[in-house]
This record gives sequence, structure tokens and C-alpha cells, in this order.
Amino acid sequence: MVKRMSGCFGAWYLQRSHAWLCGGNGTVVWLKEFGEIKVFCVRAEGGAAEYWATSLEAMTEAERETQAKRVWRIEMYHRALKQQCLIERAQCRRLRPVLNHIGLCIRAFVRLESHCYRERISWIEAKTGIIRDAVRA
Repeated sequence: MVKRMSGCFGAWYLQRSHAWLCGGNGTVVWLKEFGEIKVFCVRAEGGAAEYWATSLEAMTEAERETQAKRVWRIEMYHRALKQQCLIERAQCRRLRPVLNHIGLCIRAFVRLESHCYRERISWIEAKTGIIRDAVRA
């Protein structure tokens, strides 16, 4: 059932066939240089498959779905910081200015999110409205 060896952040693991990993509550496999992990195969959009791995052997599919929702919210937060608040565009190299930039970006994001929640609009609509008003002035 082993297809090939593959590298993942310096550790080597065996990629198993898709059918073998698609058990309801995951499959326990051995990860070289780490130990036993539980792998879940999840059907993604378009017929593709995603694989989730955890060191918690007691995790069930329902718990994995809950964690997946939390992970998605974190991904959306990071995307908003990068795309809406331009957190990665700091034009400085010293520590203090970079930390100031990060702090101000997070503050701007919280204010943007608060405004969007109150007005019931999306990030894009809010940002476009702010820019449109600034250009008109």
C-alpha cells in the first residue's frame, strides 16, 4: 500500500494509498522521527482529498470537524491581516518599528472587523467605502 517516500518539514513519512486512509475515525500511522499519529482523509471540493494529522489518538471525526472550523477562522484572520491591513508590507528592518507596524495593523483589523460587524458589510465593501470617501475629499 505504500506509494512512495515523501519529505515533510525534515521528517520522512510514508504516503499511503488514498483508500487505506479514508476510515471514518482516522487511521493511526507511524511518522518516522516523531511516533504514532492519527491521519484523517477529508473530501475537499472538486473531488480532491485533504489529509489532517494529529498526535491525539483519541480524536474522532466530529472533533476533527470542530478543529477544522477553528482552523478556518484562523486562516480567515491571517488572510485579512495580509490582504486588508497589509501587515507584511513593513518598510523597516529594525525590531521596534516592525513591532509597531504589526501592532497598528492588528489594531486596524480589529477596528475594521468591528465596523463590518456593526454595519453588516464585508471587508471589501468597508475598505472600498473608506477609500472612496478619502478620494472624494
